[in-house]
Amino acid sequence: MKRRIFAVIIVVLTLCLTLSACSFGNDNDDYLRIHIRANSNSQQDQNVKYLVKNAVVDYLTPLLCNAKDKDAAKQIVIANKDGIQRVADGVLKQNGFYYTSNAVVKQEEFPTRTYEGLTLDSGVYEALIVNLGTGTGDNWWCVVYPPLCFVGGEATTGNTIKYKSKLLEIINDFLGKN
Repeated sequence: MKRRIFAVIIVVLTLCLTLSACSFGNDNDDYLRIHIRANSNSQQDQNVKYLVKNAVVDYLTPLLCNAKDKDAAKQIVIANKDGIQRVADGVLKQNGFYYTSNAVVKQEEFPTRTYEGLTLDSGVYEALIVNLGTGTGDNWWCVVYPPLCFVGGEATTGNTIKYKSKLLEIINDFLGKN
């Protein structure tokens, strides 16, 4: 009997996940993007942009790990805007740069982009914008929510990230495996 109930649960969950995957991504409102703009296109400014990106992603990862939706992620980012700027400014200062950063959440136009097999169409998205100095150089962008910048199993510091499945925990509880 437990196996039959388990099979029904799996079928229902698979169907739900499939339907949500099909509809997810069709709306720009589902995403909170991130855009880090270098001060200029000089090699030094481009190099420090990636150091800032690593530090900002490392800073945001533990803050956003429990965000249930885009609105929650946005509120976390807004509440930590000063911290994001401190992190970016610290990296700039450590590397001998005298300009600072400015972080803001706003609507911005993005081109079509593919992340880990997911294509986001061009259009206006809400985004965390981090300008380094003048912010007129080439930029790096990704997605804060869902956390597509934080995929691949390792944080930018090289520490292993452990992913937990709430669904698997529920199933294991149901089957008495915990």
